[in-house]
Amino acid sequence: MYEDFASKLAATMWADFDDKPDRTDGHPAEITDLSTTVIDGNFPWTIVTVETDEGVTGIGEAYPSPGVHEVISDYLRPVLVGENPTDVERLYNLMRASLSGRGSQQGIGTIAISGVEIALWDAAGKLLHQPIYQLLGGKMREEVMVYADCHAGEAMVESAEEGQQEETYQPEAYARAARMAVDDGFDLVKFDLDVPSGRELNRKSRHFDPPEIEHKRRIVEAVTEEVGTDAEVGVDLHWNFNPETAERLCRAIEPYDLAYVEDPLPPENVDALRELKRRVDVPLLTGENCYGRHDFRDLIGKQAVDFLAPDVPKTGGIAETKKIADMAEAYYQTLVPHNIGSPVATVATAHVGATVPNFYGLEYHAREVGWWEDLVVGDDLIQGGTMAVPDEPGLGIELDWNVVREHEKS
Repeated sequence: MYEDFASKLAATMWADFDDKPDRTDGHPAEITDLSTTVIDGNFPWTIVTVETDEGVTGIGEAYPSPGVHEVISDYLRPVLVGENPTDVERLYNLMRASLSGRGSQQGIGTIAISGVEIALWDAAGKLLHQPIYQLLGGKMREEVMVYADCHAGEAMVESAEEGQQEETYQPEAYARAARMAVDDGFDLVKFDLDVPSGRELNRKSRHFDPPEIEHKRRIVEAVTEEVGTDAEVGVDLHWNFNPETAERLCRAIEPYDLAYVEDPLPPENVDALRELKRRVDVPLLTGENCYGRHDFRDLIGKQAVDFLAPDVPKTGGIAETKKIADMAEAYYQTLVPHNIGSPVATVATAHVGATVPNFYGLEYHAREVGWWEDLVVGDDLIQGGTMAVPDEPGLGIELDWNVVREHEKS
């Protein structure tokens, strides 16, 4: 029933997007199937595959979210089977049109579309024998900077020895974690600052009292003193505070010359974020909860932040993220993309970073996953704090499906 409905919807209400261009080069490749596989990593990484009748398989990744498999299999698969995978932009609009009213503007529909779009670019690159960055206009840099999302606090509890768990919530633990990342070659490290202090709090109020602010200030002080000029430091607040607390917290950590403060306020109110930026003297970053260039329009146009963090497998995919970067460039804003994905999402983001001037760094959120690199056939992707942009066709990587199956979520 879902397949019939989706097919009729695409064929009638949005026939313009489903109008295949005339071909003069013989029979084009056709999509024969779409499927998903979930890897049980530190997040559930949803791998999307697009099969073609040429024997070429494109791989993509959708942001971890319930329902992605159903959207792809029940709605997007019947719309795309039989289409030419190299028509990426047309198929992107076709997918959005076929899910109109069902999340193609924001949310789960956009996430599913993002994963498929990445897989389409990979398939197109392989069919055309070009890396994705070349299909996007060519690369401006040979490698992209990768920054380490570090963890202390709760993330270190499991590895703490008996009697040391309480210490893991203290500033010294964060300083040790920062030093480990810097010694591994990362030039930018980031920490969550919305972390437990051991005190009972009414967190629903979004308010911190002075002792709690002081605990966060001490964490920043410890980390920045430890790394010195060896690396930049960013902090993440995860939208947990009201403007009053966010301002006081930002003012408390102003002296430490941070790279940025991420997500200081809930994401819905751009005007509140712009006002906070006016009142504090720290760079602000946000964007992982924004979907597509339309969601970023006010954030960019009102210059509410200094850095933007679109998530490629969430915001619309590779081309949409490049369009966001192009919009941001007109306002001199820089991209620092959010990324909690597998090597597929990470490399997809690197291809975007290679093609736009206003790209600074790419998040790497899986240092604790010892087999992360094993998912890909070949050499290590990340060398110190950089990633070379692959030159092979498509994404330029191939998954080791034996490792994928070993860690597949049941």
